[in-house]
Amino acid sequence: MTMQECYREMGGDYADVSARLSKPGLIERFVGLFLEDKSFAELCRQMEAGSCREAFRAAHTLEGVCSNLGFARLLNSTARLTAELREESEEIPETAIALLEEVRRDYRDTTAAIQRYMETR
Repeated sequence: MTMQECYREMGGDYADVSARLSKPGLIERFVGLFLEDKSFAELCRQMEAGSCREAFRAAHTLEGVCSNLGFARLLNSTARLTAELREESEEIPETAIALLEEVRRDYRDTTAAIQRYMETR
């Protein structure tokens, strides 16, 4: 599997990330580091704890990472979740709980594609 195939599988935008990170080795390095990023786990933990403010922070961090890496599908669902959590509310909106499931699916698909790529190199 090539990095371009990995991006296609995860619904990412390889052209976008390669325009910013012009060296393929940098892209591969940062994509691999994504598997160690803790923002998704923190998002899930804060959603479960019912902390809207902290869940927003974690979602916003994940959104930024996805934007920088060109993970378009995961970026889209995470951005929508971030917008739902942006309200200055103490409670997590029901719509955010439903969106978390979409983010969870997109995260699973993204990390699975990255892991398959890492296994083939």
